[in-house]
Amino acid sequence: MANSTIRRDYSITGPEKIMAREKGLVQAEWYNSPIPRKRMKELMKRKNGPAIRDTIIWFSLLIGAGILAYMSWGTWLAVPAFLVYGILYMAPADSRWHECGHGTAFKTPWMNEVVYQIASFMALRPATPWRWSHARHHTDTIIVGSDPEIIAPRPPVWKILLMELAHLYGGPQSLIRVIIHCFGKLDPEENEYIPESERQKTYWESRIWVLIFAAVIAACISMGSILPAMFIILPTFYGSMLTLCTGISQHLGLKEDVLDHRLNSRTFYTNPVLRFLYWNMNYHIEHHMFPMVPYHALPALHEEMKADCPQANPSFWSALTEALGAMLKQRKDPDYVIIRPLPSSANPYRFGPQDRRVLTSK
Repeated sequence: MANSTIRRDYSITGPEKIMAREKGLVQAEWYNSPIPRKRMKELMKRKNGPAIRDTIIWFSLLIGAGILAYMSWGTWLAVPAFLVYGILYMAPADSRWHECGHGTAFKTPWMNEVVYQIASFMALRPATPWRWSHARHHTDTIIVGSDPEIIAPRPPVWKILLMELAHLYGGPQSLIRVIIHCFGKLDPEENEYIPESERQKTYWESRIWVLIFAAVIAACISMGSILPAMFIILPTFYGSMLTLCTGISQHLGLKEDVLDHRLNSRTFYTNPVLRFLYWNMNYHIEHHMFPMVPYHALPALHEEMKADCPQANPSFWSALTEALGAMLKQRKDPDYVIIRPLPSSANPYRFGPQDRRVLTSK
């Protein structure tokens, strides 16, 4: 008789929430690679220059791709043109939303906030809820029952992942949440991490979004064409494939319920184009271990840490296929994960609260 697989509850409102607390995994002390304090202060220095440059390049590329897509409308060339536009719309929006949400992309706070709000809309991530969701993701990274941003359970639900190639699972969920927010309500999971003081802001942001949606729909009706929506709103869906793939590469196939980012996060090397689109989030162990280091300093942080970390995957394709390969094995064995060997120079992994091998910066 075939063995039945008992799935864990990955929501943050179910029984796993209590179990994670009982295990000492919630808001726990995490392992940090030892880096001299002086060097860490240098790496944490914020600058406006790199982010201003990258933002100008991003929107210049997006406008250029948009012009080509507009000119190709009605021809078969519109397919590749809008695909390029969609990727330039969604992939950088996701990474800019992420980094500006940390407040580290720019030195000037209002610049972070402006780009964060724009990128949140483009990526269809309600700004204030996702700010607090992501804070929880960093506090309790891949802790089942406490992290609201685990992309896929073990074993994975492949139907959902396939839908997410066009953002057809998470996208509609976000739209439903936006509508709920307009009526001054949150869903049960959002009640777990959004402070009372931030809720009115959440509601008004969503009401502004609905007005923008209405304006785009009105433009489509007026023109008798979906063309306006092809430039605003729909790119979040048809341009989401790269965003899903980078998301899969971050944590999937690795350990859950541990207190060491070297066990649950993945770093890989990649080309300058993807690093620009992804804003250096390929250095994902480094980012999770030291989230206040700006994106432009992550390559330098990697050099400081690599003697204490598993070897980085040599390419994006290597990272993605490693994650997908592990997920395929988890169909039959949900407990299967990749634990990568550490170099001889590294400190041992910290698997749980009982393991106190924690080093701090000198």
